Amino acid sequence: MAIASCFFCVPTPNTSISESNLTWPHLASFPRLSSSSFNGVISAKSISFNRRVSITPVLSASIDNGGSDNIGGGHGGGGGGDGGKNNGDGEGGEDRDRNRNEAMLLLTESGTGLDTLPKDLAAAIESGRIPGSVITRFLELQKSAVMRWLMQFAGFRERLLADDLFLAKLAMECGVGIFTKTAAEYERRRENFFNELEVVCADVAMAIIADFMLVYLPAPTVSLRPPLALTAGGISKFFHNCPDNAFQIALSGTSYTLLQRLGAITRNGAKLFAVGTTSSLVGTAITNAFIKARLAVDQTSEGEIETVPIVSTSVAYGVYMAVSSNLRYQVVAGVIEQRLLEPMLHQHKLALSALCFAVRTGNTFLGSLLWVDYARLIGIQKSH
Repeated sequence: MAIASCFFCVPTPNTSISESNLTWPHLASFPRLSSSSFNGVISAKSISFNRRVSITPVLSASIDNGGSDNIGGGHGGGGGGDGGKNNGDGEGGEDRDRNRNEAMLLLTESGTGLDTLPKDLAAAIESGRIPGSVITRFLELQKSAVMRWLMQFAGFRERLLADDLFLAKLAMECGVGIFTKTAAEYERRRENFFNELEVVCADVAMAIIADFMLVYLPAPTVSLRPPLALTAGGISKFFHNCPDNAFQIALSGTSYTLLQRLGAITRNGAKLFAVGTTSSLVGTAITNAFIKARLAVDQTSEGEIETVPIVSTSVAYGVYMAVSSNLRYQVVAGVIEQRLLEPMLHQHKLALSALCFAVRTGNTFLGSLLWVDYARLIGIQKSH
């Protein structure tokens, strides 16, 4: 195997990279350069340029496999597949080469080896699916013991690398959910609030179970999962390559088609239908248990209090989660937070957190109002 050439982009002075820092495995296949190769600019012990060195060699791995290291698989926040567009040629291939070089340079500067990283992250770096900005965030998160522990889990790792405030948003949603949903129930029911207390309890119980998944599933991600096997079916491959959030920003070297973004809504809708139906089964079962206990204590209430229909309520709540909740949370996470608030307040985390809290609180309250109206509209709840 022969390597045709190695190109160095000319950059700006003030940064010196020692030979000992250039320890990438691929560089071992390059022919040794003499100290006079670049008229004295490159010395035997150091390479000095104006600022950051941009090295874009024709890597031996790319020659061996015809560019197959530019994997098009995966799903999620910019690290996932792009419908086969980025196959190692053209702009997609250049982006992935740049991503790989930036990531390796940052790891080298921090003294972090690929073998010390999670396997999925290391594979994504080698395939060029992870830009330097993600590596910078990973190194920052590693400084916190809590974040370091959470990033042992693949799902949290993908979401924290896409949004370092993900954990705070999860706490916001679950923490205020019970209060905002109770307030929304009171707003809709007013004088009938205590007469319909059993139904209120069902709604709040369903909300507590569902809040976690409503934040977790539609959150933007940095996909670290490998592509599916070649023998996988076409439908599986399509949904595997869809982002987790239909509106999330794709990272460098990745793009999503309109069909893939619509697929993200469909896939999350199916998951939220299952979550909504299951949580409703639990909530209505708890409510019916409360009603029976109340009837056992107060016999005079018999005939005035009705149990909640379990099957119809559960299916209806699953549909509501798949449609209304799915779309609202996708817009909140992918449009309002990632595309609008984050670019404006990136350097002001406190203000960003406060605005995210306000947006999510309002969204939760709106969702509770819509659920009461929807439940009454289809007849599974009645106004006394």
